[in-house]
Amino acid sequence: MRFSFPLRVYWEDTDAGGVVFYANYLKFFERARTEWLRASGHGQQSLVESTGTMFVVTDSRVRYLRPARLDDLLTITVDPTRFGRARITIDQQAWCGEELLCEGEISIACVDRGTFRPCRIPNDILDTLTS
Repeated sequence: MRFSFPLRVYWEDTDAGGVVFYANYLKFFERARTEWLRASGHGQQSLVESTGTMFVVTDSRVRYLRPARLDDLLTITVDPTRFGRARITIDQQAWCGEELLCEGEISIACVDRGTFRPCRIPNDILDTLTS
């Protein structure tokens, strides 16, 4: 189930040339994943409070294709591709209109908030995310 999140490029997102600084795509992807979870009924903070677990990034691979610029309206997509007991692999893309600017594969793991040890994704969360 693909999720889309609109995002405007602001001055703070760009370098001196008015182009989005490369590391900011990871921040854009993070925002979109947070909103994907929220749209599924699982805000980050409520997840921690209700289950004692949270998601952390364990791996990221990003490919940059074209630059985004100041004031561009981007669409950031979230497309979960693999669900494991404790890990989710997500394909993400940044689009400006019909043009693909950046793509990445991000792995997130469910961890205990106190120990940061991997743990099973709670069944109700997994059920919501996979339906």
